[in-house]
Amino acid sequence: MSLKSILDPAQQDIVREERRILNDLRASLIRFGASDENMAPLERSIEQLDELFLLVVVGEFNAGKSAFINALVGERRMEEGVTPTTAHVTPVRYEDINIVDTPGTNAVIREHEEITSQYVPRADLVLFVTSADRPFTETERAFLQQIRDWGKKVVVAINKIDILAGEKDLGEVRAYVADNARRLLGVTPEIFPVSAKAAFRAKNGEPQLWASSGFEALERYIRTSLDSVARTKLKLLNPLGVGAQLIDRYSIATRERLGALKEDFALLEDVEGQLKVFEADMGREFEGKMAAVDNVLLEMERRGHDFFDDTMRIGRVMDLLNRSRMQEGFERQVVADAPQQIDTRVNELIDWIVDQDFRQWQRVTRHLSQRRHEFKDRIVGQGQGRPGSVDDEEARPFHEERRRMVETVGRAAQNVVDTYDRRREASQLADGARNAVATAAAATGGAIGLGTLITFAATTMAADVTGILLASFIAALGFFIIPARRNKAKAAMREKIADVRARLSTALRVQFQEEIGRSTERMQESIAPYSRFVRSEGDKLRETDERLTTLRSDLERIRQRVDALAA
Repeated sequence: MSLKSILDPAQQDIVREERRILNDLRASLIRFGASDENMAPLERSIEQLDELFLLVVVGEFNAGKSAFINALVGERRMEEGVTPTTAHVTPVRYEDINIVDTPGTNAVIREHEEITSQYVPRADLVLFVTSADRPFTETERAFLQQIRDWGKKVVVAINKIDILAGEKDLGEVRAYVADNARRLLGVTPEIFPVSAKAAFRAKNGEPQLWASSGFEALERYIRTSLDSVARTKLKLLNPLGVGAQLIDRYSIATRERLGALKEDFALLEDVEGQLKVFEADMGREFEGKMAAVDNVLLEMERRGHDFFDDTMRIGRVMDLLNRSRMQEGFERQVVADAPQQIDTRVNELIDWIVDQDFRQWQRVTRHLSQRRHEFKDRIVGQGQGRPGSVDDEEARPFHEERRRMVETVGRAAQNVVDTYDRRREASQLADGARNAVATAAAATGGAIGLGTLITFAATTMAADVTGILLASFIAALGFFIIPARRNKAKAAMREKIADVRARLSTALRVQFQEEIGRSTERMQESIAPYSRFVRSEGDKLRETDERLTTLRSDLERIRQRVDALAA
């Protein structure tokens, strides 16, 4: 017989909604990476929505669980003994209830305890059997704590009361059990002092023992308090308790991981902020250093003005007639060492960029090194959780991956610093600058000196100016013609130098902006795997947290519907 066959339409609708919520929870926990150990109770809760009411009997191996079940059904279904006898889960049918005997909960046989721990989440009601001669042992307390964590309804049976001396001793034992159960469960459960041995004998030929066995009250509770409606409500509430426990557990774990990732986000934001500042500072300082290059050409222009004022006058007529002398004078006095100064200024610019690039790599490496040190000093996964959180073994892969990412990225950044060849970097940058200038000047050959553009332009200027000077002499020797030609020569020179400045500035600016961008891009690429991991985990965890919050509300809504079922 399945559960569905005894439910009315409203109850069946609740079951369908419960199954949907629990399946959604299952999908969320899989995405989180929940362990099989924690997923198994959820899987079993989903399955048991199709099963009849399940009462699970638990307790220490010598508490008399098997004898208790034999007394309940009135015949010897379970093997009894003073040593662990139940090594597996054994179901027994009683009054439309499936009763399950489980191995002992104490750690004498660890496999037995594991069987019981895995089966309890499936229970609709847990009947906890403790012995009157050893009530509420330490292992029983620990196991009852697990039962509470799964949100199970618990009924306590104090077995073997026939060994107690009288009502006073029984009262003390009962009070002791009630007090401890209340502290562990938060509520005082139903407690039934019984003698399974006397009850079994009473049902098998010795009826005079029935009253003293205490079983009358227990069986009455099963018949009345656990009627069909009550059992159905417990049945429907059971998966909700498992789901709520898992939601609480993984909500804590999700927020703990998000809290841990805050440090990673802060580190990434700091590094990215530094890169933006680096680019801004480099761009600002670059303009100042380019001004030094411009000044060389402006100074050349000033010398040209002086040269024209001194040369283009009536007193220098004979010099004006000597083309080679005029050209040589222009190159010596005006061009002078401008090409060499340009080379010097550009080389200084190259050294500055290479040095700043190296320093930025050092800063990034220092940040990552500090982060690696924090991971090194921390025992991964331990001391980070709180009661109810997932255990360390489940949290370990997440923290290990974070640490591995930081160590990998840190090593890569450190490797750049350790192998940084300034001379090679400067040489590559200089070659790029020369090629850029050569391309801008439409010169032949790639590896020209940066001063070649100045020399080439200066030679053209000298030829042009010489032509202007000679033209002024040939046209007329008047006082009005020479000043006009002189002004024309100055204007031509300004135009030439402006053209050189524009081409040189554009070529160097493009080249060095590309270099600054390349440097930033290399740093971003070095931390990209770490960044992707942190952002991906953050998105996944925030989505999980939101989903668990929604599912918690869904479970509470269904719980209210179950509580409202007619008695």
